[in-house]
Amino acid sequence: MAARLRINSPKRNKRLQTGWEGFFPYYAGFPELFARELLQSAKLPRGAVILDPWNGSGTTTYAANALGLNAVGIDLNPVMIIVARARLLPPSEADHLRPLAATILSHAHSAPPTLSPDDALLGWFEPETAAFIRGIEQNIRRSLVGSMTKSPEGVHLDKISGTAATLYVALFAACRKLVARFQSSNPTWLRAPKKDEARVVAAQIVVARSFGDNVRGMSAALALKREADRLLTNAPRIGDSKILLSDTATMALENESIDLALTSPPYCTRIDYTAATRIELAVLGPLLSTGARALGKQMIGTTQVPDNTIDVDATWGKTCAAFLKQLKAHPSKASGGYYYRTHLDYYDKMTRSIERLASALKPGGRAILVVQDSYYKELHNDLPKIISEIGQAHGLSLKQRKDFHLRSMSDIHRGRLSYERPSGATESVLCFAR
Repeated sequence: MAARLRINSPKRNKRLQTGWEGFFPYYAGFPELFARELLQSAKLPRGAVILDPWNGSGTTTYAANALGLNAVGIDLNPVMIIVARARLLPPSEADHLRPLAATILSHAHSAPPTLSPDDALLGWFEPETAAFIRGIEQNIRRSLVGSMTKSPEGVHLDKISGTAATLYVALFAACRKLVARFQSSNPTWLRAPKKDEARVVAAQIVVARSFGDNVRGMSAALALKREADRLLTNAPRIGDSKILLSDTATMALENESIDLALTSPPYCTRIDYTAATRIELAVLGPLLSTGARALGKQMIGTTQVPDNTIDVDATWGKTCAAFLKQLKAHPSKASGGYYYRTHLDYYDKMTRSIERLASALKPGGRAILVVQDSYYKELHNDLPKIISEIGQAHGLSLKQRKDFHLRSMSDIHRGRLSYERPSGATESVLCFAR
């Protein structure tokens, strides 16, 4: 009989994001404490494989790695691949970071590159500032991104070294600080400057100091982590983690290869998850084959209307079908057109993703999904129930559910006051078994 899982609140807690964890404050997902205690309570055997198909900043893979479990983390956003890879950097690499950063800054100062007129950084920064930032990025790329990552067949960001990824994260943080004035009250939205709006101007010394301070902080935090690990007398071996760039709706996973999946799929709240990483995508521009808009369209929950025609599928369940019927008939503007089609796109991609997740689980394997409900106007989009029905249609049995009430980002939108609906949202931890 499978061990009963220990389920704490999946709500992120900024007070717990200190030390090494403090350098990965990306929106969404659950805290490392939630993942670690849940995985510990699962009583998995040595060699067990953990999957997170929406790995984001890599909380699941990081927790599994620390517990000596093998893990596979998948994400479609290249920025999150970099972040998750950096998070797995071994503490033994702490001493390498500062001298590497000093060399990279020295080269960036001595030979700033000539910017391409279509460089994405020019959307945020005036040319001289953009050129220096690109110089830092270019020298990270030249020094630390080798033939395994960048080959004649294309760029494979899932092969990037942890050291290179960590220096990219330090540059991400420096750039995010410089464009702070474009951050909205919604943490998932970093707006792009308007055409006639002034771009950011920053002296080279300001950019260099911010990047250097980030690297020094990461090196110090990693060194402290190394010392803490030495004090653990029964520390487990480090697990093997793979971070893969892939679309969950088409991901290729070996059947019956996963012991446990722990993940938080994108919520059905029309969040453009690429908008939260616009500046990071601009930094990574030379390594990307897909632009931010095209990437956003591939995401589950995209705000862009899909090109293809999608029909309601019976495997989406009765709850989903009833909600979509109400949405299509809603009298508000664009409900039966734009909003209906974006919801169809969401449930189509989600169903195809869960089908692949279910096939990858071993018989008796478990899948834990953190899912949040939402509202369209006054219509309740009961995503936990809908996901439960989709899972059951693909051979998953719901064994345990725990609900947590929390504040919702939709509460800050003035338009919600026009419709009768409760405040906040329900975040549910759904535990399935195959």
